[in-house]
This record gives sequence, structure tokens and C-alpha cells, in this order.
Amino acid sequence: MSPFNHKNYRLLAGFAVMFIGLSTLMRLTFMIISLDNIELTLAGVLRIFGTGLLFDVGVVAFFLLPYAAYLLLLPSRWSASLFNRVLTYVFFFITTLILMFSFFAEFTFWREFGSRFNFIAVDYLIYTYEVVQNINESYPLPVLITSMLAITGLITWGFATAGLFRAAFTGDAPFLERAGIFSGLLGTAAVYVLFIGNGLAEKGHNRYEDELAKAGIYSFFSAFRNNELNYDHFYRLMDDRTAFAVARKCLREEGSSFLHGGASIRRHILGGGHETRPNVILVTIESLSADFMERFGNTQQLTPVLDSLARKNLVFDQMYATGTRTVRGMEALSLAIPPTPGSSIIRRPGNEHLSTIGAIFRSKGYATGFLYGGDGYFDNMNQFFGSNGYDITDKGRHMVIGDRFDARRTEIPDSGIHFRNAWGICDEDLYTTVLRDAGKKFSEGKPFFDFVMTTSNHRPFTYPEGKVHYPSGSGREGAVQYTDYAIGQFLEAAQKEPWYSNTVFIFIADHCAGSAGKNEIDISKYHIPAIICNLPGARHDSIPQLCSQIDLFPTLFGLLHWDYDSNLYGMDVRQQGYSPRAFLGTYQKLAYLKKDSLVILSPQQRVETMKYSFHDNSQTVIKNDKTANEAIAYYQTAYYLFKHGGLRAD
Repeated sequence: MSPFNHKNYRLLAGFAVMFIGLSTLMRLTFMIISLDNIELTLAGVLRIFGTGLLFDVGVVAFFLLPYAAYLLLLPSRWSASLFNRVLTYVFFFITTLILMFSFFAEFTFWREFGSRFNFIAVDYLIYTYEVVQNINESYPLPVLITSMLAITGLITWGFATAGLFRAAFTGDAPFLERAGIFSGLLGTAAVYVLFIGNGLAEKGHNRYEDELAKAGIYSFFSAFRNNELNYDHFYRLMDDRTAFAVARKCLREEGSSFLHGGASIRRHILGGGHETRPNVILVTIESLSADFMERFGNTQQLTPVLDSLARKNLVFDQMYATGTRTVRGMEALSLAIPPTPGSSIIRRPGNEHLSTIGAIFRSKGYATGFLYGGDGYFDNMNQFFGSNGYDITDKGRHMVIGDRFDARRTEIPDSGIHFRNAWGICDEDLYTTVLRDAGKKFSEGKPFFDFVMTTSNHRPFTYPEGKVHYPSGSGREGAVQYTDYAIGQFLEAAQKEPWYSNTVFIFIADHCAGSAGKNEIDISKYHIPAIICNLPGARHDSIPQLCSQIDLFPTLFGLLHWDYDSNLYGMDVRQQGYSPRAFLGTYQKLAYLKKDSLVILSPQQRVETMKYSFHDNSQTVIKNDKTANEAIAYYQTAYYLFKHGGLRAD
């Protein structure tokens, strides 16, 4: 029975046509925006719009199901009642308003991430305050809300003028026919839930085309359903004993010895020299791609301070982030572990009392701190760092209750804040807090390790006026330039402190400014800067080897000649025999790049092996079983250790 055959269902059918039409228009808009990143062929266009229509039908089925259920239960004699009229108009208006907001959100999300809704959108729904504030500061929210209400009102008026509401109030479809329509929609929805996953759109060779073929709302709920990925269920496996044997072989390095056999990577590292124990301040910079720096080809002079530091200190020329979100960078820098599928360990249950970088510093007598310019409640940062022995300093709305964390929390006072936006205080104010905290620890006579996380290089890209050439809020370039400026001011102030000469400063990005590219994992979009400054007795040098964020601290410990117990996957990349490799991932895809061999592990036990060209950022399919086995071993054992308590501190 077609919904058009009865007046009751003309409104329902009109809504379906409206949604599919608007969704197709949105898909066409995204395609035009992304023309530079897709291969515009007839087959490709047909796949985009054909698969897209399939997903749109699924979304329509879910949207129409509640109204179809209502019509099923509504007695025919009530069709013209005031109750039905009011409820129908209200339901239509609210549902259409939700669609308008979802389309707007999709558009902004595509501009930011080059993809349909994914797990990031799910996370953003959890942290409503920060996201709403960010939108309010990035866009004229009152104007947008008014526009959405006006558009929804116009659509409602158009449907009323076309007589669709009047038809709905005069319909008299028999119960059995209403039951048949409801059953058809219910069956369609069940087919989508059980058999049609978002992966159906991911069969192409161009990531942008795959994303265009999806539907935003469908992608959102798909990400919501799959927020946790069990590696053992979805990825290619080998025997656990074999996996650990392969991983241990890869992790073996000069001066190390394994402490346990079997399912363990714990080993003792010999520093091979006289230990030095300087203070260490790690500055993790929000969204700083390597290609913002002149050293890596930028000509806009956005980072004169960082470029100057790179010319005078130790710089990693081929370091790659493990992921595309802040919590992934934090995970890599605090745990030195490859990215496991699903949410970062920072955000997972059971992430307390782990064998972190901070635990190694504390074993050497250091005080450890986490300093963040925003609200550490966001992305579970305070819980993770607090329950792993760090003192916490942040500017947040959420106070620690009782003994929830193992360390105390200090709130940055309002008197020390001169500028803030949705994501936190400006970098200058954060660095003032870092200087004050370092001075206090120095006066107590303890060496210190501080993990600092900045926020200024983040949408809405606002910062104090008059500091850089670009006006506040004008875009990414200004935020990068301000980020660099604040680093210069920080170091200038630090040089006046009595602890400066014995303090190592590290500047590294958490991830790049964008990750979208032609390939699902676009290697060039993971390249980040990393500079170690003020090393004792060190001169300018560069590390040209391909390496990962997880290698930063093992390399630093080697430079300081530390003996220590390691439960880290990171390695000292200066060691003779180190085989250049990097770990990169998205929420579902796990990549392993060894020299020019690239392996990508995906759900459904899919393994792709390719040759990667650094010259033109291209990926060519080849067969490479040896590198694939190493990739599987690394990721399988990392997941195994976290799930079975193997990452716990001794």
C-alpha cells in the first residue's frame, strides 16, 4: 500500500520527499566543495548518489516510524480533532527543526573535518557546554537560531498551503492498511539496523567519495552504536604468543633486557652514561601541523619563534601523530602506546594507575603536574591524569569531590586570566600559570615534570587583540601566529627564572589541524613538529628518522642517559638498529608505516598493504606479509595489555 493512496499519509510522504531532496542537495553541495579531492567520474557520481539514496531511505524510515505508529493507533474519528491537529503541527515543526539543525551541523562539521558525522560528533554531544560556546563564538548563534526557526516556519507553511495537513486531518484509512504501512516501515528499519552498516559506503578508493555517499544522521547513530571496538572481534589476529614474540623482537634495542617472558613487553633500559635530571616542561600544542612551519615549507611566516628554536635545538624532522584528536596525542605522549581502536585510553574505564611517562619521572624523584587552560573535565583529562599521579591545574567548572583523584587539583584564579573563549584561557595566561607552578616546585627543592596542554589554536580562533598581524577570530593563520607568539613570550619570561638553566622545554603538537585527505589515512596530515630545547650540553641537531609521538620520551630518556624500567612501545630513535616506523590511526583504521611500507588494519579482519611515497603522498597497493605481521602484532598486543591489566604500574 503506497502512503500516497490515503490522505492520512500524504503528509508523511511529503516529509519523506522533502528530506531526500534536501539531503541530496546537501550531498551535491559537499561534492562541489570537495571537487579538488575527488575523482569526478560517472561511475563515482552514480555510486555517491546511489549509495546516498540508500542511506537516505533508511533515515526516512526511522523518522517516519513514530508518526506511522501514531496513525496506526489514532482512531479515524479523531482525525479532525483539535488534539490531532495540534499534535501533528507540533510534531512536524519540531521534527523539521531538528532536520534543519542537523543539516547546519553537518555543513560546519564537513568544513572542520571533511567527513560526515563520526565519533567526534558523538563526543561533542556529551560535552554540550563547550560545543555550544564554541559555536556561539564561531558563528552568530542568535541569527542562526532565528534563521532555522524561520526556515522551519516557511516549510510548515508550504506544506499547509499545499493541503498536506488538511489531507492528514480528513483521512480515513482502514486499520489493516495502516497496520500494513507501519509494518512495512518497521521491517525497513529492521533491515537497516541488522544488515546495512556505514561500512557499505566505504568500498571505494577515495575517502571523500566514501563520505559523500553517507548520510549524516545515519553516520551519527552508527558512530554512537560503535563507540567501543573490540580488537579481538573485529581485526585480524594471530596467536597471542606469536604476536608477543613478534612485538618483543621489534622492541628489542641495544642496552635493554626483558623483565618477564610471555605476554609482556616490560624491559629494563640502560642509559649508558652519567644520568642528568633536569626539570622538563612538555608543551603540547593544539592542532599544530608541521606544514605551518617554515622549516617544513610554509611561506606565511606564521611560526618565527618555533622556526628559530628548530634552528638552535634538537628537532624531529619526521615525527607523526598517532591520531587526529587531542586525547590521542595525550595518550601517545603519556603512555607511549600505539592507538587502539575506539575511544582513546584517556576516556576509557580502567585507565588508572598505569605505567605512564609520569610514573618514570616520579621514580626519579620528580613532581609531576598536568596544566590545562580549559576545563579538565572535558574528554576525561582530569580523571586520567589525576588517577595516574599528576597534580592538576586547570580552569574548569567542575570541582573534584572527595578523593575522586589521587592528586590535588588547583583551579587557575580569575585574577590570572586576561582572555578566554569557549575552550579555555589564552596561551599567555596558561604560560603565566606554568611559570608560577614551576617556581613553587623549584622552591620546594624537587625536580619537576609538567605536562602542559594549550587551547588557543582551536576554533573559534580568538585570542587577545594586538599581539599578531591577524585580527582575533579571523581564522587559523592568526591562531597559529598567536600560538607561536605566546611561546616566545613564555621562553623570554622563563629565561629570567632561577630554574631555567636546568630545564628542558619540549614543544610538540597533539595532532594536525586537519586530517581529511584523499585516502582514509592521509599520512601527510599526521606530520607534526617536535622540538627539544635547552638540553644539557646539547647543540643544534636534527633527527631525520621516521618516528612516532610515542618515541618522544624514550628518546629524551636516552639523551639524559637514564636507567629505567619501560612498559612503553616507544623507542629511542637514535639507537643503532632502530628501524624507522610510525603508528597512525582513526577511530576504526589502524596504520603502521615502516620506512615506505604502509599497512592499514580495519574491522572485518581487513588488512591492506601498500607502498607509500613521501614525495607525492601516494599509496600503491602491494603485498607485504612481513610488515603486515608486525602491524598486527603491535596493535594486538597493545590492546591485549590494556584489556588484561598489562599496562598497570608495578
